[in-house]
Amino acid sequence: MFDKEKIKEIKLEHERWEQTTLPNWLKQSHERKNEFRNHSGMQIRRLYTPEDIKSMDYVHDLGFPGEYPFIRGVHATMYRGRLWTMRMFSGFGTAAHTNQRFKYLLKEGESGLSTAFDYPTIMGYDSDHPMAKGEVGICGVAISSLRDTETLFNGIPLDQVTTSMTINVPAPALLAMYIAVGDKQGIPREKLGGTTQNDNLKEFFAQKLCIFPPKPSVKLTTDVIEYCARHLQRWNPVSISGYHIREAGANAVQELAFTLYDGISYVESTLKRGLKVDDFAHRLSFFFASHNDFFEEIAKFRAARRIWAKVMKERFHARNPRSMWMRMHIQTSGCTLTPQQPLNNVTRTTIQALAAVLGGTQSLHTNSFDEALCLPTEYAVRVALRTQQIIAHESGVTNTVDPMSGSYYIEALTNEMEEKAMDYIHRVDDMGGAIVAIEKGFFQKEIADSAYKYQKETDEKKRTIVGVNDFTIEEKECPIDILRIDPKTEEEQVASLQKLKRERDNRKVKEALEKLHYSAEKDENLMPTIINAVKAYATIGEITEVLRQVYGEYKELIIV
Repeated sequence: MFDKEKIKEIKLEHERWEQTTLPNWLKQSHERKNEFRNHSGMQIRRLYTPEDIKSMDYVHDLGFPGEYPFIRGVHATMYRGRLWTMRMFSGFGTAAHTNQRFKYLLKEGESGLSTAFDYPTIMGYDSDHPMAKGEVGICGVAISSLRDTETLFNGIPLDQVTTSMTINVPAPALLAMYIAVGDKQGIPREKLGGTTQNDNLKEFFAQKLCIFPPKPSVKLTTDVIEYCARHLQRWNPVSISGYHIREAGANAVQELAFTLYDGISYVESTLKRGLKVDDFAHRLSFFFASHNDFFEEIAKFRAARRIWAKVMKERFHARNPRSMWMRMHIQTSGCTLTPQQPLNNVTRTTIQALAAVLGGTQSLHTNSFDEALCLPTEYAVRVALRTQQIIAHESGVTNTVDPMSGSYYIEALTNEMEEKAMDYIHRVDDMGGAIVAIEKGFFQKEIADSAYKYQKETDEKKRTIVGVNDFTIEEKECPIDILRIDPKTEEEQVASLQKLKRERDNRKVKEALEKLHYSAEKDENLMPTIINAVKAYATIGEITEVLRQVYGEYKELIIV
């Protein structure tokens, strides 16, 4: 990309600067005593010049927006044509409570729905199960049956919004319920748009909300991918999730590499079903975290697109350019939010959201400043949404495509992120793949070591967290109002569920669950039988229990 003679000239000038100007300046001002490293441990040089990217080829390594390798964006015009989807993660209490929050956010300018479920739902338990006691509606919305889903989307036309559902092992059942609501609204299935997270691999080494062992879990993920490829053309069947990997303690390179490897595993699993890569790869989506190291995050997102494009083209021989796209949703980082001086979180979220936009996201959730204390209040969630709107409409960063491209620092960092992520990918290949790596505890240990290192640096004040280990103040009481879930919520939800179980046609439920058991034993795609079961008002807990009988439960190995 650069003339060799010019590079030599720049190198000589750089050496002259280091020998003349720099020493005099250091004598006067010194440098901070920090180790200048990013969160992934990469050494950050004092100055970057064309010499740091001298081997880059513009057309091959960067190219143009909307063209391979898509590092500059999957769309040719990016935000000049269409802004990212502003999709705020929402869910608490009953379906009726969350329906009200959905409508509030749509009124305030949200452009897509994103559903958070409570722990019982995530773990496949009904709200009236003993394991659900005390957790119903606390960290997300309680959904046990199609009746709840009908209430959740009451008055929301599903052909006019897209909906993301952060659900993994029970994803087939939640998608089946969404399809059933669409059928009741008279919406053709090809018009239903949205995303199921449905990323079961990362559960085993990050979020740890597992139900079944790895192989049947990947099988269920693949069922959804295959079904959507054949019947739901606008649905993203999986959101391959680095967010939870990062929240578990991984650094940026680990988040990037482990997420991409999960994606590789799902492609391989789906190809074994007999589908061609271009039949389904264009509907795969990704979900990343955006942390506080501004430039590292931008480089991570740009590197992710280039790596995925190369993997799809060179490893899986995709021909359709859209199969090489990495379409990503980004969420600002929950684990960086602090209960101390919570209004500082507005600034953190803004930095992270801006990195996501400059990194080229297609969809964005901004965390609310009170989330280290509680589920977000209406006031806090409005501030979080307005943060996106201010970036979109007031900052000017949407006026040109990929404004960070060409920065010597950004390009050098992007290249290094790619190189280190590929090293991880090759290591997992050599082990025999993701499931083997999980069974050996490889991912788990890498993340645990990273988390320990980060916490140790914080405890030793090698890393400053404003308001936590420096710039602290005495806070005698919480300075903000927090959202509390009414204890009566669980009683109402349980009473409603038990009423449904009494009034439904239990003969039809029994027949539907027996068919599901048979299909699971025969290793068939379970989506059609699960759709029939939820339409008979079989519950999440009943469906999951059938699959527990067939697949068993996951017991985590202790890794030392």
